[in-house]
Amino acid sequence: MGDEAKRPVVAYLGLGGNLGDVPATLRAAVDALAALPGSRLRAVSRFYRTPAWGMTAQPDFINAVAALETTLAPEALLAAMLEIERDAGRDRGDDAPRWGPRTLDLDLLLYGDAAIDLPGLQVPHPRLHERAFALLPLVEIAPEAVIPGVGPARAQLESMAITGIEALR
Repeated sequence: MGDEAKRPVVAYLGLGGNLGDVPATLRAAVDALAALPGSRLRAVSRFYRTPAWGMTAQPDFINAVAALETTLAPEALLAAMLEIERDAGRDRGDDAPRWGPRTLDLDLLLYGDAAIDLPGLQVPHPRLHERAFALLPLVEIAPEAVIPGVGPARAQLESMAITGIEALR
């Protein structure tokens, strides 16, 4: 598949971070996503403060979800997302701890209704249905979103505790 999809697809991207001025970093990432070729920002959720997940002995995260209408193929979109992370100082090296502190984390949550399983690219995000910190902002901007192979995102969210997650003003 080339860099260009045949027609625009709405992709939902998770944004998060817990090092530095995270709100400013997330806003800059949203601007960078909106500036991608063949892409238009459709919506951004509120920012949510969320307890660290996985490795909990670290600062709280701030998370959000953006809806991006794009003609970029999933692989090209992922490559652009990784470049935006690097520009924000994200270290994805082998020594970086999994689920550890980071300036910016961008995840491709959904790409239209596609199910993709390639090395380095799985859509829907394989743990999306388990993560309230991603589902809450996703459902905020896309209440009817469906996770391929799982079902409605809203139903997944309603089945889990969202304790500790608070919307920021």
